[in-house]
Amino acid sequence: MSDAEAELRRLLDIMAALRSRDGGCPWDIAQSFDTIAPYTIEEAYEVADAIARRDFAALPDELGDLLFQVVYHAQMAAEEGRFGFADVARAISDKMIRRHPHVFGEAAARDAGAQTAAWEVQKQAERTARAETGTLAGIATGLPALTRAFKITNRAARVGFDWSSAEQVLEKLDEEVAELRAELPGADRARLEDEVGDLLFVLANLARKLDLDPEACLRHANAKFTRRFGAVEAALAARGMSPADAGLDAMEAEWGAVKQREREA
Repeated sequence: MSDAEAELRRLLDIMAALRSRDGGCPWDIAQSFDTIAPYTIEEAYEVADAIARRDFAALPDELGDLLFQVVYHAQMAAEEGRFGFADVARAISDKMIRRHPHVFGEAAARDAGAQTAAWEVQKQAERTARAETGTLAGIATGLPALTRAFKITNRAARVGFDWSSAEQVLEKLDEEVAELRAELPGADRARLEDEVGDLLFVLANLARKLDLDPEACLRHANAKFTRRFGAVEAALAARGMSPADAGLDAMEAEWGAVKQREREA
């Protein structure tokens, strides 16, 4: 048995022990698919975060946390007689072989672009086999909203429902901003939610037209704001003030100074 096989077997045994009604962990025993699912999403984000920070020392630990989530779901399913970890591993292995006939079969070699196109054809065939009809079928509702918007518009674009240029999307963005502005005087929450949603949806579409990942764009903006606001707090602290004590004018002045330093760096 290889080291990988031995460690996987050890992890599966640990998970079974944690869920055992005879001496297992009460917290783990009490969990269900629904209660564990949020942790699964969280661990996937922590993997992505470690990669974005290029923290390869932390990455094995984060990947281990994500693998544990897979093992956790498989253990609960096995207890209910639904499927086990072997079924999970077999399903992904079969899928990868099926989707890569140029590697595991006799299909002609493909470049990355051809493989992407073939991958989408194969996925559509799989959706059809599962009786998932419609262009937008199979896009997971649990995805982050920006990512799902990106995937929805990308899928619609494949059948020709798309703007011809990013400039046209910008014109639509101006239209949505005007509609949101028109709703502000009344401030009806349902209408505002609808208009802000439209605005975000168009922004996700704009990112797609510019060949950008909207989630990555927003993560970058979040990181930039966090970095700059931290610098503002540090500058104020050096003057013996907190942000709340300083007031908006002082914070905006420090914010401008931080941006200027970044431009000059």
